[in-house]
Amino acid sequence: ILLLLICFVLSISVGRYSLPLEVILELVRCKLTNREVPSELFSPSVVFWSVRLPRAIMALLVGAVLALAGTVFQGVFRNPLVSPDILGVSAGAGFGAGLAIILVGRSALAVQSMAFIFGLAAVVAAYQIGRRSRSDSVTVLVLAGVIVTAIFTAGLSFLKYVADPYEQLPAIVFWTMGGFSDIVWKDVYWTLPVFIAGTAVLFFLRWRLDLLSLGDEEALTLGVDVKKMRVLYISASTLIVASSISTCGTIGWVGLVMPHMARLIVGPNHQFLISFASVLGAIFMLIIDTLARTISSGEIPISIMTSVIGAPFLAYLLLRQEESNF
Repeated sequence: ILLLLICFVLSISVGRYSLPLEVILELVRCKLTNREVPSELFSPSVVFWSVRLPRAIMALLVGAVLALAGTVFQGVFRNPLVSPDILGVSAGAGFGAGLAIILVGRSALAVQSMAFIFGLAAVVAAYQIGRRSRSDSVTVLVLAGVIVTAIFTAGLSFLKYVADPYEQLPAIVFWTMGGFSDIVWKDVYWTLPVFIAGTAVLFFLRWRLDLLSLGDEEALTLGVDVKKMRVLYISASTLIVASSISTCGTIGWVGLVMPHMARLIVGPNHQFLISFASVLGAIFMLIIDTLARTISSGEIPISIMTSVIGAPFLAYLLLRQEESNF
């Protein structure tokens, strides 16, 4: 928690336009006491309240919910290589965003709404395909997610093919790479209730994940309604992931790597793992966002940064685990 607070403060203060800690404290003091901001602090006040603070809050929230959803999906599917987009939510959201950009333009409301709707629709389609099979539902759900992902990925590729190469295509590509550059307070207000609702469900039911991860037969023996719990976990996780993607674009590796790292530190008990992974995800995303906008003259898309750092880190974790097993 202390590291999270430090990263949050650094995320607000560090950038091309530096905001010293004493300036931040003075701006907060003026806000709390309803005092007028001094004229020399007018520009820092605009940067702090309108740009840095909503962006840092969104990065914290998105990192936390992606890590949380990744932990839940890995427990539900009993596979440590599962990520939050296993059922096609990212592909569906990307298709919805691309469709909105082509049909409506770069309206933030239209893009976010369409991405959210199609992200949920992709998961519903995958689940409906899985329900019609009589074999192991977990395996079929994964395969259904692969099918739905392939369909929506093909749809997005077609949208790129027919898009205007000067305006629409760059907008689609940039959105699919993820980022927090366009975040405003409206985005925070829109996503926060969804994040709270989905996180509350997953947090209060976290202890059942330990039973569900044992396998369907063992969980049934211990009194868990496997189908009901699986639908509940998938629904709540999909809700927060779709909300995140619709606002910030596609951000990979967070939901895959952070649960691994948390599991190495606190163990596999989901009563502790879920909370710890969420905090780690928030810290990781704050660091990545700060690096993305400071290490070069132009802002680097978030997914590039998470892939560059997340993929080698996952390889290190896997190699370390193999050595310890040996």
